[in-house]
Amino acid sequence: MKPKWDRTKGRPEPIRALNLIPEHENNEPLVDIRDYAPNVVMARQQVIPYVREQVAKMVHEASLRIPEGMRLGLVEGWRPLQRQQRIYDFIWKCAQEAFPHRNHAALRRTVCRWVAPTDQKAPPGHCTGAAVDVWLLDEEGNEMDVWSPHERFQAAPTFIYGLSDESSRRRMALYEAMTSVGFSNCRDEWWHYSFGDAGWAVRMDEPTCFYGLAQLETELYQDLERLAEESFKNRPNPFLPQSGEAA
Repeated sequence: MKPKWDRTKGRPEPIRALNLIPEHENNEPLVDIRDYAPNVVMARQQVIPYVREQVAKMVHEASLRIPEGMRLGLVEGWRPLQRQQRIYDFIWKCAQEAFPHRNHAALRRTVCRWVAPTDQKAPPGHCTGAAVDVWLLDEEGNEMDVWSPHERFQAAPTFIYGLSDESSRRRMALYEAMTSVGFSNCRDEWWHYSFGDAGWAVRMDEPTCFYGLAQLETELYQDLERLAEESFKNRPNPFLPQSGEAA
């Protein structure tokens, strides 16, 4: 059976490998990315616009390398642990609904492919301020198609086979802009990039990471967190046909 995506590209990042990466926190602050990357669009109203300072600078540099007619949209930056856990719980519920015959271990493998658990030694990349989820937007701010002719969630692997020429061109434009400034890509998710966390270290064969769990004053994001909670009330199951967004 032919694989659905090119497994020779990118590196797997099992949880056990992430947990083996020594963490040497450099205490770099979380900063408002809007101050560092003014031409990056906040692509969701609930985005908490904070990341590590170096990550913010790199996102700005990547945004300058996006081809003309395209813009870089930030879908997710830093996450508090409670948001990470809420996403995990949502995907777990969706997996149970979509795969009712899978046992607990199989369900956990499915869920952990898409959302990092909060109960491991290595913290989730978004919770360190090292990871960003990004989209390509057109000049009017509309999301550009990088998945056709597949359904959106089924086209999550970065190097999936069978993309249309236009979707492939756009996806690789994003990939090249982000990786050219030092980000590494999670090969399971075309939208997810990071620098300095355990995931980055595993992908880049680095012996250590330098961003660990990061905290932000609650008043800076509590309103956005309420919006995020509200957004999950009518969110479709990504494992079922014709459903929408990735986590």
